[in-house]
Amino acid sequence: MALTKEIMGCSVLERSSFVSTSKVILSRTRQAKPKLGFNPALIQQRRVSLRKGLGGPAAVAAISEDLVKAVPEKVVKFKVRAVLTVRQKNKEDLKETIAKHLDAFTDRIGRNVVLQLVSTQLDPKTKAPKKSSEAVLRDWSKNTQVKAEKVHYTAEFTVDSNFGIPGAITVTNKHQNEFFLESMTIEGFACGPVHFPCNSWVQSKKDHPGKRIFFSNKPYMPSETPPGLKAMREEELKYLRGDGKGERKLSDRIYDFDLYNDLGNPDKGIDFARPTLGGSKIPFPRRCRTGRAPTYTDINAESRVEKPLPMYVPRDERFEESKRNTFSAGRLKAVLHNLIPSLKASLSANNHDFNGFSDIDSLYKEGLFLKVGLQDELLKKLPLPKVVQESSQGFLKYDTPKILSKDRFAWLRDDEFARQAIAGVNPGNIEKLTVFPPKSNLDPEVYGPLESALKEEHILGHLNGMSVQQAIDENKLFIVDYHDAYLPFLDRINALDGRKTYATRTIYFLTPRGTLKPIAIELSLPPQGPSSRSKRVVTPPVDATSNWMWQLAKAHVNSNDAGVHQLVNHWLRTHACMEPFILAAHRQMSAMHPIFKLLDPHMRYTLEINALARQSLISADGVIESCFTPGRYCMEMSAAAYKSFWRFDKEDLPSDLIRRGVAVPDSTQPHGLRLLIEDYPYASDGLLIWSALENWVRTYVNYYYPTPAVVCNDQELQAWYAESVNVGHADVRHADWWPKLASPEDLTSILTKIIWLSSAQHASLNFGQYPYGGFVPNRPPLMRRLIPFEGDPEYTNFVADPQKYYLSALPSLLQATKFMAVVDTLSTHSPDEEYLGERQQPSVWTGDAEIVEAFYEFSAEIRQVEKEIDRRNNDPSLRNRCGAGVLPYELLAPSSGPGVTCRGVPNSISI
Repeated sequence: MALTKEIMGCSVLERSSFVSTSKVILSRTRQAKPKLGFNPALIQQRRVSLRKGLGGPAAVAAISEDLVKAVPEKVVKFKVRAVLTVRQKNKEDLKETIAKHLDAFTDRIGRNVVLQLVSTQLDPKTKAPKKSSEAVLRDWSKNTQVKAEKVHYTAEFTVDSNFGIPGAITVTNKHQNEFFLESMTIEGFACGPVHFPCNSWVQSKKDHPGKRIFFSNKPYMPSETPPGLKAMREEELKYLRGDGKGERKLSDRIYDFDLYNDLGNPDKGIDFARPTLGGSKIPFPRRCRTGRAPTYTDINAESRVEKPLPMYVPRDERFEESKRNTFSAGRLKAVLHNLIPSLKASLSANNHDFNGFSDIDSLYKEGLFLKVGLQDELLKKLPLPKVVQESSQGFLKYDTPKILSKDRFAWLRDDEFARQAIAGVNPGNIEKLTVFPPKSNLDPEVYGPLESALKEEHILGHLNGMSVQQAIDENKLFIVDYHDAYLPFLDRINALDGRKTYATRTIYFLTPRGTLKPIAIELSLPPQGPSSRSKRVVTPPVDATSNWMWQLAKAHVNSNDAGVHQLVNHWLRTHACMEPFILAAHRQMSAMHPIFKLLDPHMRYTLEINALARQSLISADGVIESCFTPGRYCMEMSAAAYKSFWRFDKEDLPSDLIRRGVAVPDSTQPHGLRLLIEDYPYASDGLLIWSALENWVRTYVNYYYPTPAVVCNDQELQAWYAESVNVGHADVRHADWWPKLASPEDLTSILTKIIWLSSAQHASLNFGQYPYGGFVPNRPPLMRRLIPFEGDPEYTNFVADPQKYYLSALPSLLQATKFMAVVDTLSTHSPDEEYLGERQQPSVWTGDAEIVEAFYEFSAEIRQVEKEIDRRNNDPSLRNRCGAGVLPYELLAPSSGPGVTCRGVPNSISI
């Protein structure tokens, strides 16, 4: 505690001899801290003690008034100093460089950066906030020449002795260029340094005439806002909401909602038109409004901005430079693939499929350019960036995916196929089998007979002597069921060129060693008639032919899995469903609000990555449509899951595990749950992180919200949650499953869900994409052939050369490499990543020392979680994460270096 206070510059309480009684209160409340975890009751006790001892919420302001009354001297003026940290750009375009030199010149003649301090108190005469004199940022022209990432500037203010405590600073930028203001610290007040974390772009006055407002790090509930800051608090929120009119400029900071009506481009033709997502026809969450004009062809569709032009997101949501460079380098690889098909066609008309597994291996050894016959001489004739030409020998040489690192043939084994259902990149779809044969929830009036083709004889021989019912009763049978997700779309998908798929179900048996074994795969097509072969069951092989049938069936399962992973679990349940909560947070909660401060690191970059996804990933003919089996119906599948499956109240890890039947409530267990698959790496590691998050959030919430009344009376908090539900998720706002927000426990639950989804859940789904999917046969994103029946024309080809048939069913060479380039980028950590347990300016992000202390304890608990995960990965009794050729499960290990690491839990959905 003492260390924390020293770092934070202390408070008036400990620096003033007029408040010695408060020192006694503080010393009495300092008790031995628990080794790990938090004591919310103790934190709240400390806060209440401080409030009682100091006479009300605005303790600092109250003391300042007492000081003034106790010393009835003549008001005098004194000087205080501001130190500003400005982050410089590493690279500037010509326009920015010219403007920079112009700013350096005009700064000397009065076109400066002007600051003014605003007190937490009102002037009793004017009834307006007390303000300092205006101050100019010093030495701008000199410091712009400094070659450093961060540059410090100073300014000097004159204030009256009865000024009180500064609660806000206004900044006016009279330069041409914007600049990134990281933080400000005011020195010279009796209370010690006052910190202003900013992390924001300050626009030129010519673009945004108003003054920028920055508040100090002291959190205030709306009802506790000091009189001097009330009007500014409301003014800033009003600006951030905007008026819902007009097209947004890239320099704006306005947050608003809109439908997904910009994924298609009907002006390019009917093939590029896509339905609007959001509304009564196709329910979907809302996205950030840009206000672009409608298309010429369809007034309800918004016109598109194509890369490399940027999509609008509020200015402070854009990637910072190191993040942008990391993302752009990866995207350059993907862009090059747009050149390759036409080049390739002119070189060879026969090289569309992989001819053998060695062709795939060569992508990691030789690179794509050499693979398709693009030698250096030809490359030099292409209009490619110089950096590409210089490194063309290996520029599109792919890193060997982690799935091949310990055992090149692991992906072929049934135990690895099953292991990835609980420890791979999509470990959240497996469910306990409760009824056999499994049943569909689709409407038979619409989709025809839906009875499963699975029968007891298909699986009885794999149950270690148990009956089917006994295996169900003893929690030995599990299922990954994609039947209802795919069947409504199969006719349309299979009519697409080069797309063939099934709706799959896979049955797993839990062995006595704690591993899973696939024992049957059901492949369904829409029924075409009473005698049609619309369903088939494939079981583990007994000979060479059935072995290739089984491998093809597993490939179709993995292709189904890849689609649900990307469209439902990844895009919908993390990216899309979190965006409304982020938009509403900026619109309804002040930067001073304690809950905004808690959520802030978990919202970083999400709006930007979602906008980039709308531009090139989930758009018509974008990467997702090109690379995944559902093609142009990808986003409609995502929307169908939102309508039929998504429930916010079930999105926390414990509820999700219970809903899927893979865990049961058990108060004797550490997390109140008992896993039915004991060695379930995603679940067991996830519960460690969930528990640490929940403890941290509960501590934080209880500090500010001691009673339900405080929660209910917090207007900004209630407005945030109401807008998130009623506007951001408007299409499901009347659902009876939305949690209420009426108590500290309700708030703790809601916030922990949001932080879990933004951090650990997203990490578990994202950063293994290239390590597991970069070897396409392990997780083919699309399939191009069905499995032939005996007697079909293709059956002869299949039997004559099963490997060739198998490879021809996988994505083509160019489809595969395009997919690999994209998931390589999406799996990459940038150098500026912030991981769970980390924050920018960790000691001064909030002015409440007790909370800073609690955050450090949370960080320590996260480090302990990482040590426990490392221990588990070296425990040979845990066969799903340790053993010969078995990959450790590190997707929920909190820390990581930059690059593709298959580990690391960033604070937010940042890629």
